[in-house]
Amino acid sequence: MATSIPEALRNVKALTFDVFGTVVDWRSSVHQELMKRAREKTTSPTFGRSPESSQARLKAMTDDDWATFTQEWRTTYYVFTREFVPGKSEWKDIDTHFYDALRELLDKWGLSGIYADDETQTISQIWHNLKPWDDSAAGIQRLGTQLVTSTLSNGNQSILKDLNEYGDLGFRRIISTADFGAYKPHPSTYLGAVGALGFRPEEVAMVAAHLGDLAGARSSGLRTIYVERPREEAWGVEEDRYKEAREWVDLWIAQDEGGFLEVARRLGISE
Repeated sequence: MATSIPEALRNVKALTFDVFGTVVDWRSSVHQELMKRAREKTTSPTFGRSPESSQARLKAMTDDDWATFTQEWRTTYYVFTREFVPGKSEWKDIDTHFYDALRELLDKWGLSGIYADDETQTISQIWHNLKPWDDSAAGIQRLGTQLVTSTLSNGNQSILKDLNEYGDLGFRRIISTADFGAYKPHPSTYLGAVGALGFRPEEVAMVAAHLGDLAGARSSGLRTIYVERPREEAWGVEEDRYKEAREWVDLWIAQDEGGFLEVARRLGISE
């Protein structure tokens, strides 16, 4: 079985996992919860106290509108973490970002005054309870029988701990980029995780559904495992960088191949 393991991964002792999109299906989880909260709000005693224009807007929101709202909320996270400059930008954790971004989006969508501050805060905590992909828990637990499995996400510690518990994911370590005062793809995040795990970069493989994340990990000397997830990849399949990634990614698991369970199989870890 060992001969089938990709050569670049034969000395790997630990796996670091991106979480949002790679381990958990944030899109459907957030979308469904936003619609549920909206339905509950329209029948609540406090709904009539909201501005009439906001009441009408909330009632008019369709499933597609909430899907777009969800994507915009996620996009703010991507932009925020990519624009953060360690040592220059004022520190803000992801919980705070999601709350601030939600308030801005509610205003943008004409929903000002619908939710009180404490309700907005509660809604922003949606990101602590996201449904894992079907293979995530079983795959991570199987991989963890022979390798150190750890998160390496821009989510702060409380989010990651809650997601690990909520999804029964079984991560052996919880590492957040916030532990290093930076966000991926800054090199300090990948190298910080490697140091925290006590290994050399080439002994750690980054697992992600985003080639940009893997490119950052590779630049810091980590191995790379790409697991395709629905609608997660930002790089277009016709782009040169996507085609080039096909050559440098150490293990590529297509969307219909079984996710983390297939990663375990390719690494020679059986049931």
